Amino acid sequence: MRKPKRPVWLTRNLFAISWVSLLQDAASEMLYPIMPIFLNTVLGAPAAVVGAIEGFAEGAMSITKLSSAWMNRWIPRKVMVFLGYGGAALGKLIIALAGVWPVVMLGRVVDRLGKGVRSAARDAILVQNIDKSHRGRVIGFHRTADTTGAVVGPILALALLSAFNGNIREVLWVAVIPAVLSTLAVLFIKDQDPATKRRAKLLKADVTPANTQELAPGLKRIIWLLAFFALANFPDALLLLHLSQEGWAVTEVVGAYLIFNIAYASLNFPFGLLADKLKPQHVYAVGLICFAIAYIGFGLTSDRVLSIALIVVYGGFAAANDVVGKSWVSKLAGDHQQLTVQARLQGLSGFGILFAGIWAGLAWSLGSGFGTVPLLISGVFGLIAAGVLWRIRL
Repeated sequence: MRKPKRPVWLTRNLFAISWVSLLQDAASEMLYPIMPIFLNTVLGAPAAVVGAIEGFAEGAMSITKLSSAWMNRWIPRKVMVFLGYGGAALGKLIIALAGVWPVVMLGRVVDRLGKGVRSAARDAILVQNIDKSHRGRVIGFHRTADTTGAVVGPILALALLSAFNGNIREVLWVAVIPAVLSTLAVLFIKDQDPATKRRAKLLKADVTPANTQELAPGLKRIIWLLAFFALANFPDALLLLHLSQEGWAVTEVVGAYLIFNIAYASLNFPFGLLADKLKPQHVYAVGLICFAIAYIGFGLTSDRVLSIALIVVYGGFAAANDVVGKSWVSKLAGDHQQLTVQARLQGLSGFGILFAGIWAGLAWSLGSGFGTVPLLISGVFGLIAAGVLWRIRL
């Protein structure tokens, strides 16, 4: 009996990159849901500091992402991916060693610098030799694997918190292990177009529309529009802090984050399929509606059952933001521009999250506190943005 033929887009490289991301996200998501609590309750950092740490970490990542196309002139993409995952492992080690919050900031910045170096290069390798009509599902499959790691991570964190009697620092140490394994797994990735070969070709050729890195005006507008929306998307660490301040225990916060990641992982591939079949701007607008419902809901309710439902809805935005945004610009860019376009989108969006983390952290105590005011502001912004994106001509 013949084996069912594997879809042409389901390549071995896609499997390799997906495993790398799964391991790294398992490590990151063991750490991420407990870090705001670690900063606030163990190290005594206020909400503004938590927001600033995540904001500066996103800013560092954004600068590196924007520079990644330039770095690729001299450093092959696979080497950039290896260095990026290695930096993330080092950052997690620094956080595990931290005794004061500035050291946690250093660790987060190193971690995010690693992500900045690797992300655009990895995503460019991911879509090489993939037909544009399949890129939504390729990115959706990868993000599903990545977010599966984000499901495994909180489960491990819950189990370890129970085993270590709530000792957060012990969990931070264990998170270093899958981060190191992820770095080693990069060796299985194959890149058919390293930077050195492409640079040699361009040095011998005239710069033409077929090889220029300059993006089309319409593509630039889409990138700036998506980056502008990020100004309302403050780091998820503040959402977790909101739940903690509402009275949720550490294990309950981790459990809520686990539910979010299950929803996120489940919706990645469906959103990728929709992005291949429908107008990406409409699919992304649906994601922004999910964002608005979740943020406004968090700002208005403290009911736990309703909050869990809102967490699931928020997973819809995360899937649309990640999968639809990346596949949308990937389809509009030339094959030789994939690293450039991903670097531009992810870098500028990261700067938006940087400013969102700063303003939301500073406004956290306004009104009734617990982040109610920034949650409502961001939610209304998201609702308006969804309407604009649905109707605008791109």
